[in-house]
Amino acid sequence: MNTSIIEARPDFAAIAAWIPQGSSVLDLGCGDGSLLRYLRETREVRGYGVEINDEKVAACIANSVNVLQSDLESGIADFEDQSFDFVILSQTLQATRHTEALMKEIVRVGREGIVSFPNFGYWRNRLQVMFGNMPVSDEMPYQWYDTPNVHLCTLDDFEILCAHLSIRILGRHVMAGGSDVLVMPNLRGSTAVYRFRRDA
Repeated sequence: MNTSIIEARPDFAAIAAWIPQGSSVLDLGCGDGSLLRYLRETREVRGYGVEINDEKVAACIANSVNVLQSDLESGIADFEDQSFDFVILSQTLQATRHTEALMKEIVRVGREGIVSFPNFGYWRNRLQVMFGNMPVSDEMPYQWYDTPNVHLCTLDDFEILCAHLSIRILGRHVMAGGSDVLVMPNLRGSTAVYRFRRDA
C-alpha cells in the first residue's frame, strides 16, 4: 500500500475507517482514482468512480479503477436507489453547482454518504478574510479568479444543510494538518469529513 497517499490526503484514512471490508462504493469526482485504489487495498471494496476530466479518467484506468466518464452532478441519475453501500464525495462538495440536489442523490443512491471538504470557518481562512483577501491554503490552493470552488461552507453550514434535507449525520471527523481537532472544530479544523444517511 502506498502510504504517501495518506500523507497527502489524511481525509482518506478517516473515510476508510468508516467503510467495512468488502463494501460497494461509488466515488463521485474521483480524480485519478487514488481513493478507490486505497479503499480496494485497505478494505477490499468493490467500486466505481465518476470523473469528467479525460486525463484523470486515463489515470483511473492506469490505477485499475473502474470509472465512468460523466459530470458528477448528472452522472448518477441512472443508478438505482440504494445501489451502493457508500457514495463518497471527497474534497469536491465545494466545487459543485447544485449542492442540494447532489446531496439528495447521494443519499438516494447510497445507503450512506461520506463527504470531505475544506472548512471555510477555519481560523486561518477567517484571518485572511479579515485582512481583506480570499483565503489561499493547502486545502484551498487557488486564487479567487481561478478557483473551481463555488460553494464554500463551514461545518455549521453543512450541518444546517443536512437538517434542511432530513439527512442524519452519523459521524464527523475534523482535522488540521492531519491531526484530529476535538475542541472548537469549526474554528480550529481545516478539513471536515462527515458520514450520513437519509433520515427514516
